[in-house]
Parts: sequence; structure tokens; C-alpha cells
Amino acid sequence: MILSREAILNAVDTKTELVSCVEWGGDVMLRGMTAGERDKWESSLFSTKRHGNSFEVVANKDNLRAKFIVASAIDEQGKPLFTVGDIDALTAKSAAPMDRLFAVAQRLSGMTNEDIEELEKN
Repeated sequence: MILSREAILNAVDTKTELVSCVEWGGDVMLRGMTAGERDKWESSLFSTKRHGNSFEVVANKDNLRAKFIVASAIDEQGKPLFTVGDIDALTAKSAAPMDRLFAVAQRLSGMTNEDIEELEKN
């Protein structure tokens, strides 16, 4: 079956999943990122440094997990659970639940470890 424009644009194609965080006493709902959200997240991993009249692109993996979780965690109404202002607070949380959330959010967003390694190379 060949999809129409309307079928593609109207498809509900982001998946959600509840992730148990016993360390925090409950569950966190995650949603796979949209293409635009993933682009924004990927671009947040890079910055530019000016050297006279030229610029250098520099990779910055600081807070990678927290940024990904901010982009993926939602509340019961499907609204973002966190804002970029929460990134520092999330980085202070235990690595165990953060890694678990990151792994699920990564899978829901179709991102592999190889994708992250490729970002580092570029």
C-alpha cells in the first residue's frame, strides 16, 4: 500500500512507555522524540568557537542523558514533564534510573549507540 500525504501526516507514530523508577517511588512516562525534537537535541550537543574570522564546531556531550530525558519525559496529559531549566537538577540524580530512562527514551526515538558515536565523529 502506498501512503498518501494525509495518511502520513495524520499517523500517530510516536510511542510511549512507562518506566519503573523504584528509586524515586513510581513510574515515569516517556515518549519517542519527533524528528524535529531529535534534530534540536542533536544540535544541543554542538557549539561553535570563534577563532578570529573562522569558527570551529565543538562536540559537547555534557548532560547528554538529562537533555534526552527532558525531551522525552511527559506527564499524564502528554505535556513535557521537564524544561531545559531542569537539566542541572536531573544530572544530580542517581545514574541508575537516569540510565534506565535514557535507554528506553533512546529506543523509543529510534536512536542507537552507534548513532551517538557517529554524532561524536562528525
